[in-house]
Amino acid sequence: MLTISIISIILFLIPLMIFLINNILSMKLKKDREKLSSFECGFDQMTPPQLPFSIQFFLISLMFLIFDIEIILILPILSLLNNLSSSSILTFLLFIIILIVSLWYEWSLNYLNWI
Repeated sequence: MLTISIISIILFLIPLMIFLINNILSMKLKKDREKLSSFECGFDQMTPPQLPFSIQFFLISLMFLIFDIEIILILPILSLLNNLSSSSILTFLLFIIILIVSLWYEWSLNYLNWI
């Protein structure tokens, strides 16, 4: 029981020490008055404005995220395919069909074209 307590204390102290060391090493010596003040209209910008975000890039990254999660859901089923019941296999096939139809729909709307 004593070893668990010691390990728990150590596991608490290590991230705390890392956090404190990070704060000490990353302190800025000079604080800028403009950066500490709240934003008001009429202030000069400290940095140039950022480029606008591409909606096409956002759509492709969102589709990647969705299809990536679907692939993660498919992989365990493939390893258990021999042991599944017929209803489970039909559910899996329905899932694959929905995946293919959604990919076809995105392709037909030209969402996958980058340019």
